[in-house]
Amino acid sequence: MAIAPMIFDRRVLRLRRARHAATAMAHDFLLQRVADDFADRLSVVRRAFAHGASVGSYHGVISRRLRGRENIGTLADVESTENLLALCDGPRLAAEDDALPFATETLDLIVSGLSLHLINDVPGALVQMRRALKPDGLLLAALLGGETLKELREAWVLAEDEVMGGASPRVAPFADLRDLGGLLQRAGFALPVADSDVVVVRYASALALMQDLRSMGASNMLIERRRVPVSRRLLMRAAEIYAERFADADGRIPATFEIVTLTAWVPHESQQKPLAPGSATMRLADALGVPEQPAGEKPGP
Repeated sequence: MAIAPMIFDRRVLRLRRARHAATAMAHDFLLQRVADDFADRLSVVRRAFAHGASVGSYHGVISRRLRGRENIGTLADVESTENLLALCDGPRLAAEDDALPFATETLDLIVSGLSLHLINDVPGALVQMRRALKPDGLLLAALLGGETLKELREAWVLAEDEVMGGASPRVAPFADLRDLGGLLQRAGFALPVADSDVVVVRYASALALMQDLRSMGASNMLIERRRVPVSRRLLMRAAEIYAERFADADGRIPATFEIVTLTAWVPHESQQKPLAPGSATMRLADALGVPEQPAGEKPGP
């Protein structure tokens, strides 16, 4: 059995989230966007979800938005940072995203907002979610994708190479849209869909962006990070490069966030199945109203 690579220092992540828990609501604009999107998606699903969980719930943004909807019953918050969990409103459980405390086939719905991309074993977490869901249960998860903070990543690499003579990991690696869709299938989900929403946020400066990230508890927690404080010279040079390369005409700088949303169901006999090869009752040519042409032959004049 393959062991997942250790990318994130989860202890540091919990400490940083705990430090900024009191002001979390002032910096949760991305979570609010995900919460609204989840509410819209669930509003068109014609079935009830009696028992659900919000995994990696932060301070309860997602569950607070979804509770009380006609098709949502009990929705428990699952969060590893106790300071954030204390801010949640309903039933809550202290647990890691990849160590879920649910028995097999006990949940109808799992939602996860902007949390799974910061765990070390995403495939393992998806497998656990698949096991916790009942047949025909729904997973709805949002993660940050590969376009996220591309400007900041480039600015740091160039600044460190110039000032330090080499770059170190500073911005987390984010998964590709196609890779995430494949992980759903590997975990045993049916009808997997992955779609992307690119959000560009404008800041007064790169320093303002970095401060916002710190206030989200999302500053560098990579295991391979440099363990020495960032010098003022390096910080200012990174900000200068960011402005030189990406600033808009008014001097403000854009920051890209890509939100990848995964939708998938646990297999159930009621779900649509693909037709078996050769079972079609109509030729494609007839359906399109064109003459049938053997493969490899060009149509005549």
